[in-house]
Amino acid sequence: MPLSFAAIAPILMLIASNIFMTFAWYGHLKVHDRPLWLIIVVSWGIAFFEYCLAVPANRIGQGHYSPAELKTMQEVITLSVFAVFSVTYLGERLTMNHLVGFALIALGALFIFKGPL
Repeated sequence: MPLSFAAIAPILMLIASNIFMTFAWYGHLKVHDRPLWLIIVVSWGIAFFEYCLAVPANRIGQGHYSPAELKTMQEVITLSVFAVFSVTYLGERLTMNHLVGFALIALGALFIFKGPL
């Protein structure tokens, strides 16, 4: 059975929104020569685009997913985007502790999507 727009669009929009939000929250960690007020204003500007994607993603997705599923999806996507960002942009290493923690969160997400026990 083909997936509908309401099933796919929220996932893609939440991925894009998380990329914006990750840069808004953590991208400035490599910028040390700008005043904090400027960093805040720029981060706010970036976050605006995150909201322009996240709010419609949840609105579109509510027809296909429950609110708990949308929130769980958001959290798993956030961690995935942050893991890639942390390694590629910030030059951090992912350790086994990170991977185990992410796996446990993913396991929790499985219970949300699996339905009642």
